[in-house]
Amino acid sequence: MSPKRVLIVDDDPWICRMVGTMLQKRGHTVESAQSGKEGLALATSFRPHLVITDVLMSDMDGWTLVRSMRARPELSMVPVIFLTALNSDEDRILGFRLGADDYLAKPFRFEELELRVERVLRTIDRIQSRVKQELAQKQGGDEGIGLRGDMGHLGVSSVLTILEMERKSGILVLKGRRTGRIFIREGQVLAAFIDKPDAPSGAEAVYSMLTWNSGKFEFTSLDVDMDDQVRSSITHLLMEGARRIDES
Repeated sequence: MSPKRVLIVDDDPWICRMVGTMLQKRGHTVESAQSGKEGLALATSFRPHLVITDVLMSDMDGWTLVRSMRARPELSMVPVIFLTALNSDEDRILGFRLGADDYLAKPFRFEELELRVERVLRTIDRIQSRVKQELAQKQGGDEGIGLRGDMGHLGVSSVLTILEMERKSGILVLKGRRTGRIFIREGQVLAAFIDKPDAPSGAEAVYSMLTWNSGKFEFTSLDVDMDDQVRSSITHLLMEGARRIDES
């Protein structure tokens, strides 16, 4: 595995220094921030492969930092490890619902953190490689399956970000306890439906599907000729979805 860029966000300078030293010894490039707001700004310019963040910080806490990252296309797929003194089941569940890739309670052993960092980086390498292979199999605008996978490995927000960045056109089908369909043209959502009586449609359906974290997804690339019922970019939908999750 090649060296990576890692961002550490913690208001404890000792944690930043010790974790940073450990990662630098493994060849990784490290930057650190001591608040969530500073970490978000640094993540935008540093473009890390991994973020290790505390939760309880002044200015912007770790929960808000990760929500903000997931709402930005350029940061939405960056893996996150929470490193925090909060160790209740509720805190862990919230962390994973926000899209954390791992959660380690303080105090911790540096050997364990090192193993978890390497595991997360190897996992994201495999996921990104598979996504690139799936996209490469799509040839010259021919109709067919362009992307498929497991929502437990690649979340709905990440899939939508890929489709927006690649300006894809087609139908994204999500199959879990329910089935949802999102119609996309040139990277923009035109319509969305959930196969359930009285289920929301349009943007409301997208917000609902953003909370799905298990099941399969499949994107079929084809020309989509229909009216735009959503009139909003995927980036805006992700930001609004993150805000709603925050409020709930």
